[in-house]
Amino acid sequence: MTGLPVADRGTVRRAVGRLLRRDRRTVVLLLVLHAAAAIARLAPPWLLGVIIDRVAAGAGVATVDRLALAIVGAVVAQALLSRYAQYAGHRFGERAVAQLREEFVRSTLRLPVSVVERVGAGDLATRSSVDVSTVGSTVRDVVPTIVICTVQLALLFGAIFLLHPLLGLAALVGLPSIGVVTRWYLRRASPAYLAEGAAAADLTEALTATADGARTVEALRLADDRIAHGTTRIDRLWQARRATLALRTVFFTAVEASYPLPVAAVLLVGGYLLHTGTVALGAVVAATLYLQQAIEPLDRLLQWTEQAQRGFASYARVLGVGLVPPEPPGGAFPPGGGRLVVRGARFSYADGPDVLHGIDLDVAPGERLAVVGPSGAGKSTLARLLAGIDAPRRGSVSVGGCFVTDLDPAERRRRIALVTQEHHVFIGSLRDNLAFAAPDASDERMRAALATVGADWSAALPDGLDTLLGDGARQLGAAEAQQLALARLVLADPHTLILDEATAALDPTTARRTERALAAVLAGRTVIAIAHRLNTAHDADRVAVLEGGRITEIGSHHDLLRAGGAYAALWRSWHAEPRDTASGDTDRPHTVGRTGADR
Repeated sequence: MTGLPVADRGTVRRAVGRLLRRDRRTVVLLLVLHAAAAIARLAPPWLLGVIIDRVAAGAGVATVDRLALAIVGAVVAQALLSRYAQYAGHRFGERAVAQLREEFVRSTLRLPVSVVERVGAGDLATRSSVDVSTVGSTVRDVVPTIVICTVQLALLFGAIFLLHPLLGLAALVGLPSIGVVTRWYLRRASPAYLAEGAAAADLTEALTATADGARTVEALRLADDRIAHGTTRIDRLWQARRATLALRTVFFTAVEASYPLPVAAVLLVGGYLLHTGTVALGAVVAATLYLQQAIEPLDRLLQWTEQAQRGFASYARVLGVGLVPPEPPGGAFPPGGGRLVVRGARFSYADGPDVLHGIDLDVAPGERLAVVGPSGAGKSTLARLLAGIDAPRRGSVSVGGCFVTDLDPAERRRRIALVTQEHHVFIGSLRDNLAFAAPDASDERMRAALATVGADWSAALPDGLDTLLGDGARQLGAAEAQQLALARLVLADPHTLILDEATAALDPTTARRTERALAAVLAGRTVIAIAHRLNTAHDADRVAVLEGGRITEIGSHHDLLRAGGAYAALWRSWHAEPRDTASGDTDRPHTVGRTGADR
């Protein structure tokens, strides 16, 4: 399975630049406030050095008191400036995170359906949750901290140079070793954290697939296999995290060992300069205190640099979603074109073998075609090609003389609707869930759509169309969710319907009632039904039998029965299966989706 792309370092840097330029006034304000706070922080050590020199020169208590009050004032000013700077920084961070989430949602919604299905839920879920959250904390906490610490360190070392250039040079003794180990770490950290993110996505995918298929796992006794599969993914994630932990262990150990070096160097050089009378004692004390102050921002800077690497890697994964080319705009739907034509269509998933082999098919406007065949024959794959979700590897699928995949995606989805067994209920009201199909639909039209598909349960909802659905609210069963999806279909009013087991989650009685209710909606439209219940094939204009990725038979129900081929065998097998007589599902075929006396 090929995952979503990951942005390169240049793309991430440009994205960070755009993020800062959007709110440049706040960025400038933050720099000014943090610089002012850092300058205020320089005052106490310098004033303490002045006190030492004044006392040594014979100054009295009054002088010391005035200087002490000045120290208190500097501390208060630094606290207030830092507090306001942090407040402004968090507001900036929250705005940036909100913009980031909105951009991510837009990029996700632009993804072609085929890409989303190919990469699986794990990769996208990890990027939308863990990675977006990591980037959010980086923008909100890490970046401001790095800015603050950088400003503080620049001013602290600058102050030491002002006290005496030789003291300043001595203060830089520890920086070469810190620079070397930091460079070593940064070269290795980004790939390591990207690998950790990919391993986390694989684990999420494995857990999601196991949870979604829990009943199948239980029925086929695959629990041990799925546990082994998940354990392998956990081990890979553990190894990836151990790799990043090893990098941090070397990095922080080397950095911590470098901290005492500049302090010792300043004391040695300061002692020599003091002995020669080049500097006063207060200057040496102030320089030493500045170095002690520098340890805290330097430590925070290096620690948050490690967090920034996580954020950088996560941002690269988040931005990677936007690197997937969207579906091309395409052309308009053919004005009078409704004829679906498939010629020599071959299709394979990824680099696997073909699952469709030279499909040829013509579906006239208004025709009802049932596609039947054993499991794995390629029925759902054919439905995806007809809907334009995937393009054939060879051959063509066209409607009205235009290739389906060359049509404008929005117009194509509006005119050709694919309804599968998988339906999603979004968190929101029933009205919100229906409005996805027709944003301008009135309440009356929505209620009519629900009535059309037999969703009687909607009339009993306490708040009607305003009833909240989804997690923490009214939960819909599988049958109700499927009826909701069919009601969306009614509201969308497409030209061509492709029903891929669209009523499979309904019990036989409800399915028959829903199919009969849909008859009026289906009138005059092209309907291609991937049939599991062969009564659907019985009522179709034509039946196509798909076996091993090939159409082996095509014709009316009665013609195929007389031919005595694969369809006749399927029909006899279907009739031989026991039915749920308690629900009213008998062996006798019944008319579904018909209108008019001849149906």
